Amino acid sequence: MTEINLPNADRSMTAYRLTGDPIPFVKHQASDFPRIAYAAAHVVADPLAVNDPWLTPAIDWETTLKFRHRLWDLGLGVAEAMDTAQRGMGLGWAEAQELIRRAQAEARTRDDSLIAYGAGTDHLQPGPDVTIADIISAYEEQVGFVEGEGGRVILMASRALAKAARTPEDYAEVYGRILSQVKQPVVLHWLGEMFDPALEGYWGKPTHEAAMDVCLEVIRAHADKVDGIKISLLSKEKEVAMRRRLPDSVRMYTGDDFNYAELIAGDDEGHSDALLGIFDAIAPAASAGLAALGRGSENEFFELLEPTVPLSRHIFASPTRFYKTGVVFLAYLNGLQEHFTMIGGQQSTRSLQHLAELFRLADKARVLADPELAVDRMRRVLAVHGIA
Repeated sequence: MTEINLPNADRSMTAYRLTGDPIPFVKHQASDFPRIAYAAAHVVADPLAVNDPWLTPAIDWETTLKFRHRLWDLGLGVAEAMDTAQRGMGLGWAEAQELIRRAQAEARTRDDSLIAYGAGTDHLQPGPDVTIADIISAYEEQVGFVEGEGGRVILMASRALAKAARTPEDYAEVYGRILSQVKQPVVLHWLGEMFDPALEGYWGKPTHEAAMDVCLEVIRAHADKVDGIKISLLSKEKEVAMRRRLPDSVRMYTGDDFNYAELIAGDDEGHSDALLGIFDAIAPAASAGLAALGRGSENEFFELLEPTVPLSRHIFASPTRFYKTGVVFLAYLNGLQEHFTMIGGQQSTRSLQHLAELFRLADKARVLADPELAVDRMRRVLAVHGIA
């Protein structure tokens, strides 16, 4: 059995013996799944670039795009240029445009490439002089770019709008203007403040329940322009409550990285589709689980996905916005990139203790594709931190 010494919270070291039987990589088609499932994909940094990582992103485009093909091979869609790609935390609008161009070019090379792109206002710096008209213009620029490339839009929440809006009517005005112009139905993205503190009070209300009323009014007024909504509030109760109030034509895409298995499985009154950052990290398990659900085997679905939930809860632990570090670390352990480096130097946002526990949970979830490789790479990270 493969074994490695890992640190404990009391600063001691204990031998950890790997027990997980890795879930194999098996290709699937999206048609094998009874749910639409997007994985919000990360970007791979270029560690050899001559740059200042905090100031200038450097991206390994070849490896980044190869990872998108891997997701498509598993039957998953790609939610591109989203927060998992460090949008607003290292990836600026200029880099996002290049990512969108390149990903769309790759998508055109195959007939099974489900992909949609984040459009927001992140090129507009929030401030006291920013007006509602400025925000509408910023959204129009990004939506226009995505649609100009032939892509589908995921309408991201706006930090500038959260700061500038004074009433719920300001949100209704902005979203109404944008939705009235889009060429095809979009996915709305309500990202909670646990993912981005700058989005607290979104929709102009102090509580999620009150904000939900405003959001639902916007959706009902433009239901023909809304494919679905992804909410990332890490509350299954709030997601189910909103899901039951959506128009019949509008999907709920779960963004709940704490409770996704039961939300995707659903209940007698409905289910959620998926748009999840954790699906980047656990893609073979997600694919196998959704295929099992497609065969009518709900037990197998839960057997595959429930062990991944503790891992996901750890990766997305508070401060939740640092979850990208765990996603990239798992990609490194699994040999999907040759280094543990992130744009913006974000690999530094989690402690060694956090990474050690992630390793243990990934083994238990059966998502370490090659245990010997994972052990070798974990040992290298330990060595960098002074643990031989």
